Amino acid sequence: MGLVEELTMMHPMEVEMAEDLAQAQSATRTVGVLVCSDDSATRHEVLTAIGRKAGPYLPEISWQEAATPEMARAYVEQDDFDLLILDGESPKLGGMGLGKMIHDEIDPDIPFIVILGRPQDEWLARWSGAAGSVSFPIDPRELADVVSTILTDRLR
Repeated sequence: MGLVEELTMMHPMEVEMAEDLAQAQSATRTVGVLVCSDDSATRHEVLTAIGRKAGPYLPEISWQEAATPEMARAYVEQDDFDLLILDGESPKLGGMGLGKMIHDEIDPDIPFIVILGRPQDEWLARWSGAAGSVSFPIDPRELADVVSTILTDRLR
């Protein structure tokens, strides 16, 4: 059951209390999101699509950009991230390989989203352990929905 469905089943007073709690939590915490792509335009497109917050009841995002898998790995080893958004079309390792490597070698609890060149590769993204995927060209609404869902689940 999603947040909207939960809220529609709640008493109005409970809804107001939940909104107040969410606003208080979002005011005091940020979520760390790392975007890795060798293409600066893709990184910019992701940041623009999501903005400062992935949803009205989610905390502000602290963004980190990486242009190479090596940079992404170094950032993940030194910082805590709540989500990784990885370009599946990056040369060398690619987003699926990088996500699987981070999951297997560094932190199995960080969810990751893969941006795919072909929608048909969605099964491969799931196999790699991705929590979600979107396809090029990036649909800002679709990406925001996937990010919001994953961050909402992670913060529960």
